Amino acid sequence: MLARTCGIAALFVVFPLSAYARVTCDDVKKAIGQELADVSCVDSSDLTTKNPATTPANNSIPGLPAFAFTPQTDRAVISPAVPTPVTKAVPGIQLNARIASDPLGQARFLLRLPADWNGSLVVAGASGNRSEFNGDFAWSDYVVQKGYAYASQNKGVLNLQLLVNPTTDPLACRLNPTSPFSAHFYANDPGQVFTRWAEYMIKAGKLAQKGAEAAYGREPRHTYAVGTSNGGYQVRRAVELAPDVFDGGVDWEGTFVDEHAPNILTDLPAAVLNFPDYVSSNFDPNSTAAKNIRAAGYPPDLVTRGTATNSLWLTNSNSFWEVTACQWQKRLDPTYDTYGSGVGNYNYVARLSVSDVGAQMASFATTGAIKRPLITLAGTLDSLLPIDHHARAYARKVAAASAHNKGQGHDGDDDDHHDNGHGNDRPAYRLYEVQNGNHLETNQLLFPQIELIQPHAQRAFDLLVEHVDRGRTLPPSQCIGRAAAISETPVQPGHCAQLQVP
Repeated sequence: MLARTCGIAALFVVFPLSAYARVTCDDVKKAIGQELADVSCVDSSDLTTKNPATTPANNSIPGLPAFAFTPQTDRAVISPAVPTPVTKAVPGIQLNARIASDPLGQARFLLRLPADWNGSLVVAGASGNRSEFNGDFAWSDYVVQKGYAYASQNKGVLNLQLLVNPTTDPLACRLNPTSPFSAHFYANDPGQVFTRWAEYMIKAGKLAQKGAEAAYGREPRHTYAVGTSNGGYQVRRAVELAPDVFDGGVDWEGTFVDEHAPNILTDLPAAVLNFPDYVSSNFDPNSTAAKNIRAAGYPPDLVTRGTATNSLWLTNSNSFWEVTACQWQKRLDPTYDTYGSGVGNYNYVARLSVSDVGAQMASFATTGAIKRPLITLAGTLDSLLPIDHHARAYARKVAAASAHNKGQGHDGDDDDHHDNGHGNDRPAYRLYEVQNGNHLETNQLLFPQIELIQPHAQRAFDLLVEHVDRGRTLPPSQCIGRAAAISETPVQPGHCAQLQVP
């Protein structure tokens, strides 16, 4: 379906697609409208976030409770305090809708079609339980200014309902161990199996391709997948499962999913269990609690002392560790007594023999058998998805799948066993580690030792395009040092030697 030859690519360069016809909502709705519901399509003067209408207001879908749909919040979750620079207006059309085939009525779809199209399409995953507007700062602003059509989706799930009295809701997860508030995540509702995440990433790609073809009179010559955290997981599944839809992907801090350890349900309970003792030790890095957390895969803590002590682990405990473990446990192992037995006492290996948690995890596990080129970016100070148990674990999975396919043994640091991604069965894979990078860019405001990943992720996207479009070999897997950039001749090929440096 997708044109990949150099000759066709050259024609697109010579004849800009915007010259063929004016992009109209009517054409797009005629092509995909029957697959959508509650369609809103507008002729926009600017598809970037400089236009206040580009990202809707929080809680702006009638009939939904507060916090179910939070686009303004979502776009700032993964991007740094100073998001992607916007240097020009990008006129075009924007379409927002629900995906009509979803029996739960929660799957949402976003499509942006710039009038001056470069001929290719970018499809974004969504982090956490975030909306289809999650990538507006980090990805959409970057790619629409370059002329790409842009699509996104929400993994088929709304966000959450905030609960003041959680005792009446068996699916309630408290926001952190000391919070009076709890959340009911839509992702834990009946029918919201995590296998939907890959399904709706692929569905969005197909819808966006049809919409682009209707608008511009021809198919996208290439379709790229991008995403962060759970959205990075979606990218991995896209290039594993749908090579007929996607030509390559950039996975930024993707979640590693495997029925064998390590995984989220082996890592997070140890952090939850040991953190109170770590606080009691006055954040002593030599305490037994700190050693236990690091032994579970987590990077060293960053601690600032003043009127009050703050730490990177503390920010994760307050916002992510327990609530994420609770959400995944209630979805994948609902018979466990979350707060009676304790989140910190959850033992994934022991639960394998008394529940179907292993089969649940296996149902949406990543395989590593990529069928299109893929770049992973991850920070060494990721304190939610530790790098060795997520990014490096997936790199090992890719190497194992490649070795199995070819009957050759390769470890995760060897780039030579990957080809150029053009026509044979071993697409290129690279892992770019960002020294002192973190899961959330905004944590740099609190801890200046943190390096931003977003600039490297955007550069990796450009490198992927050059690789797919022109056959340029990707720079080798490497550690990107502080204040450095992805290099053809890296100072530190392979993994970063230390998780934290000054």
